[in-house]
Amino acid sequence: MVTPASSRILIIILAAITALGPMSMQIFLPALPAIQDAFSVSPGRAQLVLSSSLIAIAIASLAYGPASDRFGRRPVMVIGLAIFLIGSVICAVAPSIWILILGRVVQAIGGAAGMVLSRAIIRDLFDRETAAKMLAYMVTALVMAPMVAPLIGGVLNDFTGWRSIFVFTGIVGLAALALAYPRVPETREQPVRDQSLGGMLLSFISLLRIPAFLGYAGQLSFGLGMFMAFIGGAPFVVVRVLNRPPTELGVLLLIISAGFMLGTFITARIAGRVGVDRMILVGSVLSVIFGLIMVVLVLAGQWTVWAIFLPGAGMAFANGLIMPNAQAAAVSINPRIAGSASGLMSFMQMSTGAIFAQAVGIVQDGTPVPMVIVVTLAAVLGLVSIVFLPRLGRRA
Repeated sequence: MVTPASSRILIIILAAITALGPMSMQIFLPALPAIQDAFSVSPGRAQLVLSSSLIAIAIASLAYGPASDRFGRRPVMVIGLAIFLIGSVICAVAPSIWILILGRVVQAIGGAAGMVLSRAIIRDLFDRETAAKMLAYMVTALVMAPMVAPLIGGVLNDFTGWRSIFVFTGIVGLAALALAYPRVPETREQPVRDQSLGGMLLSFISLLRIPAFLGYAGQLSFGLGMFMAFIGGAPFVVVRVLNRPPTELGVLLLIISAGFMLGTFITARIAGRVGVDRMILVGSVLSVIFGLIMVVLVLAGQWTVWAIFLPGAGMAFANGLIMPNAQAAAVSINPRIAGSASGLMSFMQMSTGAIFAQAVGIVQDGTPVPMVIVVTLAAVLGLVSIVFLPRLGRRA
């Protein structure tokens, strides 16, 4: 039985482990221009350090979910943390951009473990509404690490070079492994031992045939696409277009993370009274409104960090209202295969995030316009997903 005290401790531990993935994705963002210069590559190729890792997380998520359903949450998570540590070492010593991309892929594969399994562990322990509340608390806690990560990365890049960033992630990964090994329990009471590869695929197919799951996962996917397009384009816009230092970029990204954290904190306080689906809809509408404000300001010639980052913080706040509720709803579609649902959901999120992040790098034209348009397009698609897909299911 999970007591309130033990559940709080577990949520804190899971938040720390889950934060490895987002932290490792954001901490090197201020160093992207420096990495581009160090290896003399184009912005699009430098962007592969980010987008390729998102694809790696997406593919790994497909494996982690069903594997945890079959073998248990704990051993799969420990293996993932060890892989993260290996990837950090490869990144720190990478002699070329392609080895660095390989290291980021390995690091991302390991970081995906916590991102997938924490949701499944929470769903093992709590019902749908309580899981939404627990996920909101967890996301509020884990966002603290990604919130300060760009600032840490900017400082490390400015004073000791970009390689020290990956030394830092390796140290954090080692600490997470030491924390998880003795303290994360096994929560899957009846592992699906007889689940074959075909059975895993059937689990994915059964989920994809449910419009409600597609609606929740679609909103989560485009929400992450919006976020990755923003943080993927921001380094080049801030450093190259607006001529601001990488350390300042780290401070500006704090505003984005603070907006997201405020949204998740409010979700934790009122989601039980307002309802999961209503919170998702409100957040989706707000995200589009803030995105349109940002587009109008930039098209009007307001090329300032505040014209971009204040509406961006509003979009992050809206995403904080959406994410915990949509996650809890998606993994509650079929609790018996919550791990598979979490894995498939992560695959869809990271694939979409990679597409939007790489798109920003490809269409970069020396202005903020492509970034803000791509970000707002993702917000609109998220609203469309959550409004129309569940309605199609009800009509069917």
